[in-house]
Amino acid sequence: MVLNDADRSLVAEIQGGLPLSSHPYAEVGERIGMEEQEVIERIARLQDEGIIKRLGIVVRHHELGYTANAMVVWDVPDEQLDEVGGKLGSESCVTLCYQRPRCLPKWPYNLFSMIHGKDRQRVLNYIDTIIESCGLEGIPHKVLFSGRRFKQRGARYQ
Repeated sequence: MVLNDADRSLVAEIQGGLPLSSHPYAEVGERIGMEEQEVIERIARLQDEGIIKRLGIVVRHHELGYTANAMVVWDVPDEQLDEVGGKLGSESCVTLCYQRPRCLPKWPYNLFSMIHGKDRQRVLNYIDTIIESCGLEGIPHKVLFSGRRFKQRGARYQ
């Protein structure tokens, strides 16, 4: 589908993020010459048409004091993947949980979960609690703490 000029302008304006305000769509509309309601309706239409797949949020967790961040990788039997993924994804301290293909023989892990905490010990405690509460004692895993921070941003379109 080809976007018209107004839709292209809208996508270009929001792809860098919405303004932090009580009326972000009104601010976006002001910048591109639309009323707030028109911005909301166009975004909804673009989502319905599959042009915009999703709107997400990028939380700058480090600035909020969450400086201990760990990706926990799990070697889950394929037949248990949906069940275990559902359990992990429902834990309040898990911010991401997704499946990835194994890269055997060196990398047997197929489920990835991200946990943010204010210190390493707290994150390790979260992991121990999750293992016990979700019955994951027999599932091999590794805890990979972040050593470096990368700038997070959404997709950019031209």
